[in-house]
Amino acid sequence: MLFLTSLYRIVVCVALSTACLTTFAQSDTDDDTSIHWQATNITQKHDSFVAPYSGTNSLDHQSATAETTDSTLFIGQRLWQGAEIWINPEVDQGFGFNNTLGLAGFPSGGAYKIGANSPYLRVQKLFMRQVIGLGGESHQVDDTANQLAGMQAANNLTLTLGKFSVVDIFDTNAYAHDPRADFLNWSVIDSGAFDYAADPWGYTFGSAIEWNQDDWTLRGGFFQLSPIPNGKISRVNFGENSTDIELEARHVWWGHPGKIKLLAWVNEGRMASYQDAVALGALTDSVPRVDLVRRYSSRPGAALNLEQELRPDLGAFVRISANRGNRETYEFTDINSSASAGLSLKGRSWGRSGDTWGIARVVNRISGEAQSYFAAGGLGLLIGDGKLDYAPEKIVESVYTASVCANLMVSVDYQYITNPAYNQDRGPVSIWGIRTHLSF
Repeated sequence: MLFLTSLYRIVVCVALSTACLTTFAQSDTDDDTSIHWQATNITQKHDSFVAPYSGTNSLDHQSATAETTDSTLFIGQRLWQGAEIWINPEVDQGFGFNNTLGLAGFPSGGAYKIGANSPYLRVQKLFMRQVIGLGGESHQVDDTANQLAGMQAANNLTLTLGKFSVVDIFDTNAYAHDPRADFLNWSVIDSGAFDYAADPWGYTFGSAIEWNQDDWTLRGGFFQLSPIPNGKISRVNFGENSTDIELEARHVWWGHPGKIKLLAWVNEGRMASYQDAVALGALTDSVPRVDLVRRYSSRPGAALNLEQELRPDLGAFVRISANRGNRETYEFTDINSSASAGLSLKGRSWGRSGDTWGIARVVNRISGEAQSYFAAGGLGLLIGDGKLDYAPEKIVESVYTASVCANLMVSVDYQYITNPAYNQDRGPVSIWGIRTHLSF
C-alpha cells in the first residue's frame, strides 16, 4: 500500500513539474467529444494552540500537517442536439485535519469526510444534460470540464439528471466557490448553513431544471439525502430527500455586471431534535446521542448570495445563510447561520494578470438548542469537544494564486480561526496551506 501511495504521488509530481513543457492532445476527439483532466494537491499545516480539554471530534491542539490529492478525468459525449453525457472518474488520496473533524468552517475544500492513505478510484459524477433553446441571442459556449463547445441560445431550459454535486448548479459564485482555484474554507466557498444533499464525498443522485432568461434564472432541484446523516449512498432511494429552489437576478451596476441569488431548501428524512437528545441524555445520565432519537421530520433553510464586479480586475461577494437550528445537521457541516464576505483581485496592477489575490471573512453560529447539545458532550458531523464555552466561530482567509503557466496554478493560503468549533476555551489557530493545481 505504501508503494502505491508513493507511486501515485511521484506520478503527480512528475506531471506537475513538466506541465509547462507539454501540451495536451485529444486523440480521436471532435466537437462531439471532450476529454479534460485535472490534478490538485492541497497540503496544510496548523500551529499548536491553547486547548484545556479536547473531545472525540476536536481539532488536535498540537501542530499537525494534512495532505490531500485528487486526480479527475472529465469525459463527455454529445448524444444529440443539446444533449450531453458526462462521466468523472476520480482517484483520491489523503486526509483533512483529524480526518475532517474539529472545525465547523473546515479549512480544506479538497478534504472529504472519508480519507485514505492509499489512492482509490471512484466515479464521482455520471450525469446527462439537455439544453432546450427558447430563443434569444445565441452565444458561444467553450469546451471546458463538463461542458461541450457549441452555440447555445441565451434563453433556454437546462435539465440535468444523474449523479453530480448540488453545488455544481446551486449557490455558485464567480469569486468564491472552487477549492481548486479560489478559496479553500468550506464556509467561504459555499453558504455555510446550506445543508445540501451529499454523500461523504459531496455528490448525490438527483435532477435539476433551470429556466434561463435574459436577466434572470429560476432553478429547481430534487436530490437524494444519505440514508442516515453523513452516510454513504449505495443505491438510489429518495425516501430521504432534499428540494432546492433558487432565483438568480443578473444586473449591471455602473457598467459592471453582478448577480443576486436567493436560495431556499428543505430536507426531509429521519433526523434528531437536539432537545430530544439532551432530554434522553439527562434521563439516562449519559452523553446525548442524536442517533437514538431520530424520527422523520423536515429542516428548511435559506441563503442570499451576491457577487459584484467593482472594476474589471476586482470583484466582491457576500453570502448570508441560515437553517432551522433545532435539528441535527444532515449532510454538510455544523452551522445554523453564517455570514461571509470578501474581495477577489486580479494581478494586472502589479504585472501578473494571470494571478489572483483573495481575502474573505466569515462568521458561523449555531442555535441555542445546538449549544446545549454540544455543551452536554454531544457530537456533530464535524465538531464536539466534550463541552462548550460558546462563541461564534470567526474565520479570516487570504489566498494568493499564481499562474505558473497556462496549465499550472500554485496557491499560498492562510486562515486564522478564532473560537474553533464555537469554543472560546480553545484556539485561536493559524492554518497555512499550499495548493498545486494542474489542468488540461
